[in-house]
Amino acid sequence: MNKREKEMRTVYEMIHLYCKKNHKEKELCPECLVLYEYARMRIEKCPFMETKTFCSQCKVHCYKKDKREQIRKVMCFSGPRMLVYHPVMAICHLYYQIKDSVGS
Repeated sequence: MNKREKEMRTVYEMIHLYCKKNHKEKELCPECLVLYEYARMRIEKCPFMETKTFCSQCKVHCYKKDKREQIRKVMCFSGPRMLVYHPVMAICHLYYQIKDSVGS
């Protein structure tokens, strides 16, 4: 799995967890599906994917303001819960975050 695919999978799992807990849906509700498709499109078109760590650390904010607020809300909710629902994914994310902060 390459970096883009990992990023897309992580974003999907975070949005899915948010939707499941807040909208009580087994699959993504229409609103969350639109957010995921938007995030996926941004990830696919990101020219910095191979050199950046995470979107939150990027100097270029390519999300529209409303989508940025939505994804931030999802991340704040799902981030801490990822340790319970997707521990390997969460630990890998934490590892790369620490590695990046030490490297800079």
